[in-house]
Amino acid sequence: MSLPVISIGQMREWEQATWATGRPEAEVIRRVGECLARRALQLTSTDDFILLLAGKGHNGDDVRAARPLLADRRVELLNVTSPAASLRQLELFLGQNPTLVVDGLFGIGLNRPLDADWTAFITRLNGAHPRVLAVDAPSGLNADTGETFGVAVQATITLTVGAPKVGLLKQNAWPFVGQLEVANDVGLLPCPNTSELHWIVPEDFKRFRPVRPVAGHKGTFGHVAIIAGSLGYHGAAVLAARAAQRAQPGLVTVFTHEPAYYPVAMQLQSAMANAWSAAGKLPADATALLVGPGLAAADLPEEMRTAVRKLWRDALMPVIADASALDWLPLDHVPRNAVRVVTPHPGEAARLIKTTAARVQEDRPHALREISKRLGNCWVVLKGHQTLIGRSSGEIFVNSSGNPHLAQGGSGDALAGYVAGLLAQPAVQADVGLALRYAVWQHGVVADALQSRRRNWTVEDLLEDLGNVQ
Repeated sequence: MSLPVISIGQMREWEQATWATGRPEAEVIRRVGECLARRALQLTSTDDFILLLAGKGHNGDDVRAARPLLADRRVELLNVTSPAASLRQLELFLGQNPTLVVDGLFGIGLNRPLDADWTAFITRLNGAHPRVLAVDAPSGLNADTGETFGVAVQATITLTVGAPKVGLLKQNAWPFVGQLEVANDVGLLPCPNTSELHWIVPEDFKRFRPVRPVAGHKGTFGHVAIIAGSLGYHGAAVLAARAAQRAQPGLVTVFTHEPAYYPVAMQLQSAMANAWSAAGKLPADATALLVGPGLAAADLPEEMRTAVRKLWRDALMPVIADASALDWLPLDHVPRNAVRVVTPHPGEAARLIKTTAARVQEDRPHALREISKRLGNCWVVLKGHQTLIGRSSGEIFVNSSGNPHLAQGGSGDALAGYVAGLLAQPAVQADVGLALRYAVWQHGVVADALQSRRRNWTVEDLLEDLGNVQ
């Protein structure tokens, strides 16, 4: 199940509760070492050089426990008790261009500014720009606030223990944390803490999606209507439609601005395409509506914006608003229990709550809450690094998948289409939050799988595997 995002104090309480049961610290250290070694092996190849940096605390013990499990790598262990005395050895090892540096110098217990010798040691490490795997937290980073103690190791990946620490999710911590991963099966008791924020794990989706009835037909699995695409932006409508198809609703129909109709229709096969008109109507059997992708042309008719506002305000089916349509939404009440979803990136989120993107990024959970309140407690998918999913109250979920290569035009259109394709299905509508979390996680995990195989993948490649990665 998803993991609570906790403070250092809560982590200490969790550890103490575990030791009180008689479970030895040495066993947890051994298992953390196993997790660390497993990840280091995944990041390297046979005979690659791995440099282990171990401090005198338990983080150093974790690193030392990993060393025997790296037998087919060339490994050097540098135990650092005096950074000034160890700086020359660090220089020599860095000169050998290690494939991976494992940072176990300090853990989350550090609570004081680093002195000049430690500053020089960590600055030299960062200056070599190696790939770094940090244990629990990058050395020198405050895992509660995300601030540094003067300087911090710039990790490529941080493998935190038990559960994510709240400071590791702060924007100011991102350059040091890199990709955040969790080693949660290390012998601790089940986490006794609760939190506003929850970290998504793959096990959340073991029973998702619902099993399809053997006698199901197209009508059983819903009909997605998509209002998207305009001249010069027709690709967004195509990507959204194809992503919706990957969720396997019964039918997909695209309504696009008339000047874009031919380029949209020519690229779709099993999805239907129509030119949008003010006099037209959505399919009577539509079970979800996506509005917004590619509706950026200057000559869009005002009637289209009016129609979108009315649908947001009155439609009984789920309505998902993305991209340009986010700026059209009314603040009116919607029907009771009607599902509404918005999928802004930070800039769009800033416009929705009349602030700046920088302020949104400073406190992303607060921004999500404010957007949801402003739009009648709608669901919010706040995109970006560690995408958030939630509403004005209740739990907020932090996505654990994805990588910077998702920053391509069309990536958001694909996510919005996939969300709509899922929410069109009556069986999926029973748990909207789970469906949204799955869509975001699947979008990211497919990108991770693609990145592990090739460097030049595109959004079109993403669509090929969307929904197909476990």
